[in-house]
Amino acid sequence: MRDRFPLLVVGGLVLTAVLGSLLVKGAKRGEFADTLSTYRAHEDGARALFLLAEESGLPVTRRMADLRITGADTSTPVLLAVEVEGSREDDLEQTQLAAEPDAGLGDEHVPRVGFNAFRASHLDDREVTELLERVVAGGTVVYVPWGSRENPLLDALGVKLTKADTTLPMRTLVPPFPSPYTLGVERVEVKVQAYLELPENAVPVLEDERLGRMVAAVVPHGQGRVLVVGAPELAMNGALARADNAQFWLSSLRALGPGPYEFDEFHHGFTNERSVVDFARRYGLQFAVLQLLVGVALWSVALKRFGPPRPPPESARVGATDALFAMARLYREGRHHAFAAKLVSRGLTQELALHAGLPAHATHTAVSDALKERGREDLARGLNDVAARAETAANDSDLQQLAARAAGLRQRLHSAGSARRSTPGTP
Repeated sequence: MRDRFPLLVVGGLVLTAVLGSLLVKGAKRGEFADTLSTYRAHEDGARALFLLAEESGLPVTRRMADLRITGADTSTPVLLAVEVEGSREDDLEQTQLAAEPDAGLGDEHVPRVGFNAFRASHLDDREVTELLERVVAGGTVVYVPWGSRENPLLDALGVKLTKADTTLPMRTLVPPFPSPYTLGVERVEVKVQAYLELPENAVPVLEDERLGRMVAAVVPHGQGRVLVVGAPELAMNGALARADNAQFWLSSLRALGPGPYEFDEFHHGFTNERSVVDFARRYGLQFAVLQLLVGVALWSVALKRFGPPRPPPESARVGATDALFAMARLYREGRHHAFAAKLVSRGLTQELALHAGLPAHATHTAVSDALKERGREDLARGLNDVAARAETAANDSDLQQLAARAAGLRQRLHSAGSARRSTPGTP
């Protein structure tokens, strides 16, 4: 096992390096979060929208908890590509149209990316109820659905989505009439996912310039309002630089109320819980992985002894010598030379067995064969010689020569360094 340990260490280091590289690559700053998350700085993230509102003086924050308990909170939830439990597609033709590829925007399900894909959740029925009660009481909500599937939230607002043709190029959207929601907005350029079929009391905000179909509208519900946008790309980082896209968000958010505007990150996989896994998803663990590699390297190096062995303390050396002389006297007086020789041979066999990668109870023949396979024929010959002498030892001289021969083999066990010179008069 000791001979295999360096190989295991090297394999462990390589495996750790590969896993660390994958972890660091997947947890890069800006690519670790989900699509349309305000933490995602990639092209399909919404980090730029959050920073735009913040730099423009709008009170913005991120919500890390679900929407089941809202209380007397007066903030405006902003739901970007948050899927709702119970979503469905009633029109099969819509489903076929949505199946056509369009760089990810043609999919009816939010493309899950990054480490948060495993923790992203739907807006459940209870959260939908709490959200609607909040709007009825006078609250405001921004909802940017992904795809054209119907869901309980849109049903309660009386809004139906119609899938836009994914083969159409980028659309130009214009305000149908001046309103506070489009203050300073002349045109918006974006790819449309779905057109809105609105109730009579809805306030149109943006419409397709050529088709005349609504893409964004404010829907009253109770005493409150909900801004529904059928173009999720409008909130993406890459789209804010086009035309008046950025101005549309600033005007719309200001017209909805004083805020604060609470961007939902809970349903993108972020919570208030702090853990190593959350830290890894957000910032990566390259430094922790590097520390682990250094620790494993130091641990493997610590198993190797450098320099000659240190001599034992004087008291331990004298005590061991006295015990050895006492045991030698007992064996000599009882004429147990053959038994003592077999003990010496057995101890040497056990020590060489570990060096050969065999269990300690292996026979000297098996140990000898294993040593030959490892290129240590000198140790194999010496072990066979010691085993043969142990069978014929009959006096003190034979036992002394056997012990000296075993000691010489132990000195040659490690190839590093040269064996010490034997005591004069011993082979």
